[in-house]
Amino acid sequence: MKRLELPLGAEALAGLRAGDKVLVSGILYTARDAAHKRLAESIVKGEPLVLDLKDQAIYYVGPAPAKDGAVIGPAGPTTSGRMDAFTPMLLQNGLKIMIGKGRRSQAVRAAIKAHGAVYFAAIGGAAAIMMKSIESACVVAYEDLGTEAIRRLEVKDMPLIVAIDSAGNDYYDIGPANYLYQSTFGEDVE
Repeated sequence: MKRLELPLGAEALAGLRAGDKVLVSGILYTARDAAHKRLAESIVKGEPLVLDLKDQAIYYVGPAPAKDGAVIGPAGPTTSGRMDAFTPMLLQNGLKIMIGKGRRSQAVRAAIKAHGAVYFAAIGGAAAIMMKSIESACVVAYEDLGTEAIRRLEVKDMPLIVAIDSAGNDYYDIGPANYLYQSTFGEDVE
């Protein structure tokens, strides 16, 4: 298990490999479908972005409302593929880390490799567990989107897996292949 502190530089990102388990701490931002659409529209129109994407991390989450004095409500990842149409454009504008769940399109995998970015997989179906790593949360843009507003989160030891590394290796392909090989031959494949 590797401990990582955001923001991560190019060298740190290049040192991560698909399948690495990590604990991430630092500042990241939330953005889902509607926020991605607005960011992309601003880029196309040449308007300034509400968030400087350079070297930032975005968590694909629309957290539930906080209860009983909690910082945030349950905050599990949403399916990343819903952001695929916008992701290459955001990567081109400096985004370096995405956090979500599920496979990414070929275009996104190529853009991750081209821009030296990384895609982390979060624990799907465990929103209450993910919520525990969030120490603070505040809306920074698109408040009218409710749960899909962009939030600034401070996280401590958020448990993630490198799903696609900066070289384009995809754990959604590698993991099952390793499992099948191990179950047949009883050893790891690199």
